[in-house]
Amino acid sequence: MDLRFGDSKPTDDERAAVDALLGPPESSWEGATRDEMNAADLRWARGGRAARDRRDLLLPGLHAVNDRVGWISDGALDYLCRRLTVPPAEAYGVATFYAMFSVRPRPATVLHVCTDLACATAGAEALCAEVTAEPGVTVQRSPCLGLCERAPAALAVRAGDPVRTAVAAPATARAAVLAATAPDSAPEEPPAAAAVPQAGDAELVLLRRVGVVDPASLDDYRAHGGYTALRRAFALGPAGVIREVTDSGLVGRGGAAFPTGRKWQATAAQPDHPHYLVCNADESEPGTFKDRVLMEGDPYALIEAMTIAGYATGAHRGYLYLRGEYPRALARLTHAIDRARARGLLGDDVLGQGYAFDIEIRRGAGAYICGEETALFNSIEGYRGEPRAKPPFPVERGLFGKPTAENNVETLVNVLPILTMGAEAYAAIGTGRSTGPKLFCVSGAVARPGVYELPFGATLGELLGLAGVRDGLRAVLLGGAAGGFVRPDELDIPLTFEGTREAGTTLGSGVVLAFDDTVPLPRLLLRIAEFFRDESCGQCVPCRVGTVRQEEALHRIAERTGAGAADDIALLREVGRAMRDASICGLGQTAWNAVESAIDRLGAYE
Repeated sequence: MDLRFGDSKPTDDERAAVDALLGPPESSWEGATRDEMNAADLRWARGGRAARDRRDLLLPGLHAVNDRVGWISDGALDYLCRRLTVPPAEAYGVATFYAMFSVRPRPATVLHVCTDLACATAGAEALCAEVTAEPGVTVQRSPCLGLCERAPAALAVRAGDPVRTAVAAPATARAAVLAATAPDSAPEEPPAAAAVPQAGDAELVLLRRVGVVDPASLDDYRAHGGYTALRRAFALGPAGVIREVTDSGLVGRGGAAFPTGRKWQATAAQPDHPHYLVCNADESEPGTFKDRVLMEGDPYALIEAMTIAGYATGAHRGYLYLRGEYPRALARLTHAIDRARARGLLGDDVLGQGYAFDIEIRRGAGAYICGEETALFNSIEGYRGEPRAKPPFPVERGLFGKPTAENNVETLVNVLPILTMGAEAYAAIGTGRSTGPKLFCVSGAVARPGVYELPFGATLGELLGLAGVRDGLRAVLLGGAAGGFVRPDELDIPLTFEGTREAGTTLGSGVVLAFDDTVPLPRLLLRIAEFFRDESCGQCVPCRVGTVRQEEALHRIAERTGAGAADDIALLREVGRAMRDASICGLGQTAWNAVESAIDRLGAYE
């Protein structure tokens, strides 16, 4: 390993930010000043192996500096690398991988304005133009902020100690400027229940506590059935929990639909230890915000569910990888973990059962690719968030090279009703092959956007009926940017994994974006292509090159008609097939889906 440190020095603020995370340096090798240590100890490194074992603190360290100062200077990066014995070139590659970090000077306050699908159709570009004209406000166009039910959305981040954030959604120019210039004076966000039109319905399963309990109160959570599932888990034992989850038919809710019981069983059976549990809370699919609502409105449910999953799979440590764009969810979960730990529900002896389990939150920093499980592992470990080749699969060699069970928020929260009502009763909800309730994120041209809970098997038309679809419906995008379009005459599609497959589309993570006839479809497709080009990690050629060629072709098609457009459509199909067949991960494999469906089902360029 070649550690080539530069001559740049950190500022006092940058040094303080790193030291607050890592503790004070113990030698000049680690960056201690001459006043603190004898400079002679620069001749050799002490504790290098221990420092390298802390490589996974690189991402939190970058967050610490970026939060305190607003950007990451050469001196700050150099100092952080000395503390962790990480080559600065590698750390630079990590810092530049994430959209929320900057390695160039910028103002302490940045206003992130979402320009993705739901916000784009709600006037995001006009909002950007208005706010940019205001003096002293730095605007950064952002992919989906997970606030689609309140589009258009903006997130202001003001660096300092502590960092301050404010959300404006739905955002007017005045509200966005206020959030950026006076984040402490910005209006408080509406409660999470405001995103749940069904809030308070006694028939709900996953959302039944949202809007009913105080998300900050552990006692309130327990008074409404909290930790009943964990007690039953301890009564069943790890094998019994896995059997219940398997018999329930629960499959992953992130889009892959892999059987959860099989994943847990495969992890638990691995002889290599330790085992890890990872909760994927990095929902970055445009149009998706269900996990945010669960974390903000019912945070203890996720903590309990992660504890059960850790117990079943033999893990004693869980990592909750949370979107960097979710400041309120971060605050709610941090509080919930602290309270659970103080009450003996996390720690060395959970509920007095002799089982040790704890949870650590790791913040993402704006990278859609980190929703892919192995890219997420690399991110936690302090590397660029690039997917790994499989096999070996995560259940064999996942986080830190150890057996790992990875599930998203919605999947984990489903475990609670499985254990409280029993696998048979849970499996009776939905259909034979798609069991249980499902959360759907509905936004766009509807009167009541938000998160809806329906049993699998309900039709798309029934869901849009609940949301109040507006007149002039042009198309519905299922599954987000990685999904596919359906026509207004196809609303009888059953919302199940098998039903959407048979209809030639995908359910994905549950995104339902409605577009009326005022939305220019070619511009929408171009935004999807821009999203995939920007979010491709660049590791594999089919995706790195294909996403660029896809965007270029769509730009040309927008300016052409007739034979020229036909040639580019043929090129799009060829590029799309190459990405689908040869890309390493799901990003490249699905980057063509929405464009293909718009051409074939909607006649987008006819």
